[in-house]
Amino acid sequence: MISLKKKAASGFTIVELLIVIVVIGILAALVVTTYNGIQQKARDTERKTDINALHSQIEAYQAQNGKYPTLANMNDKTASTGFRAANLKGLDNAAFVDPKGGGSDSLVAAPAANAYAYVPAPTGCDNGTGGDCTSYKLTATLEAGGTYDKQSLN
Repeated sequence: MISLKKKAASGFTIVELLIVIVVIGILAALVVTTYNGIQQKARDTERKTDINALHSQIEAYQAQNGKYPTLANMNDKTASTGFRAANLKGLDNAAFVDPKGGGSDSLVAAPAANAYAYVPAPTGCDNGTGGDCTSYKLTATLEAGGTYDKQSLN
């Protein structure tokens, strides 16, 4: 008598393979999303650190000079003779650059994404004929939403 035993199939079925692929896809999506969130938080932390460093240097300048710098002063980055070199010693130009700002190390006059804003007051102050700058506001726009502000201590 001839035995009609079926040989057991070995390997995975299509359904099993599809389930594994879907699970791997879900896990990959979670990893990418988490990584992007971590990078965003790191850039926001760098923005806050930069604003705090700028704030410290500006306050030190005010303590020595009795007035705050103008926006033009803050953007004067001439190597050895500029305002930054003479008055913001120890502050790296990288502190003026937003992590996603494309490398521009100039402050802007109004809050904007990917740039730091410096707004001296009163409006029109120039530390000369237009009067002294008696206060200011530094602003960084955060990727997580909102802004991070530091104001003059006076």
